[in-house]
Amino acid sequence: MISYGTQLAFRLEDTSGVAVVRRAGSVLARQLQFDEIRAGQLALIITEAATNIVKHVGHGEILLRVLHQKSVTGLETSGVEVIAIDKGPGITDLHLQMKDGHSTAGTYGIGLGAVRRLSHEFDIYTLPDRGTVIWMMIWATEEQPVPAFWQIGVVCVPIEGEEICGDNWAIAGYQRTLTLMVADGLGHGPDAAIAANAAVALVAPLADQTPAVIVQRAHGALQGTRGAAVAVGKIDPDNARLVFAGVGNISVCVFYTNNSRHLLSHNGIVGSNLRKLQEFSEAWESDALLIAHSDGINTRWNIDAYPELRHCHPGLIAAVIYRDFSRERDDATIVVIRESSIFSGTSSSAAEALNG
Repeated sequence: MISYGTQLAFRLEDTSGVAVVRRAGSVLARQLQFDEIRAGQLALIITEAATNIVKHVGHGEILLRVLHQKSVTGLETSGVEVIAIDKGPGITDLHLQMKDGHSTAGTYGIGLGAVRRLSHEFDIYTLPDRGTVIWMMIWATEEQPVPAFWQIGVVCVPIEGEEICGDNWAIAGYQRTLTLMVADGLGHGPDAAIAANAAVALVAPLADQTPAVIVQRAHGALQGTRGAAVAVGKIDPDNARLVFAGVGNISVCVFYTNNSRHLLSHNGIVGSNLRKLQEFSEAWESDALLIAHSDGINTRWNIDAYPELRHCHPGLIAAVIYRDFSRERDDATIVVIRESSIFSGTSSSAAEALNG
């Protein structure tokens, strides 16, 4: 199972921001003991993505996060996830831009084709007049991570001006099931984080328990904190079931091929006022897509308004929804989960679909 965390968020408004995010990437590369070649690749990817945002859009955002995963040899491998986000004009001829060696005049010049080649994993989504999001992953070594049964994408960032996020989330595996929790501490900042962190710390040790049990245990663990909204889902693909329990305003929706289902959370505050706790059981299909988010994301998004987006990497899906529906006055977390076989992996599925 991949180990995630919150992102470092860098808002870009001028060329000075490019240098800031590039230096942050270099710090992460040193922490993960990237060799000189890997560190250089990461710097190039960040620089190209950030420079294009500043030059062609004027403002946007880069998200960086460290990930850890078991390699095929059983050792732990580490990497850096890079997400570039803008609301610009979009890319009109994506096939041309994706050709290796093609770059737009005035940029650093390596182009999107080279960015894709330098990335171990890559996906892109762009629409005319609605912007572009690029998801990239570089691992520290050539050892490929063990292919995961579950594919997970997340954006988890604090409100602007805060360094500590009052939202948190966690996943844990037990046999072939996956347990997810999203927790939103009341308010934001360090005190909210204390509550959210106390909740998600229970997921791994209680991965064999039901969602209702996990929420009930969280209620006890959060006594004396601000409390939190908490949602827990357990997906059992072998029995084609999703069991869910939630308290507070965490939104959870499951998308199937021809329909979708919103999962019900009851009113209350875990750790303070747990009025009602109830489990719900829902069908799970192998091509289902689960999206859960805190109230830092407006609920008015509609994935059908984005052609072919649901076929992209979950990290890209999370970033597009975050870009367009973040309330910007609260911490924001969105988690997207599906079985890995649905996504092809290292190419731009959205680009192929949009450009034929």
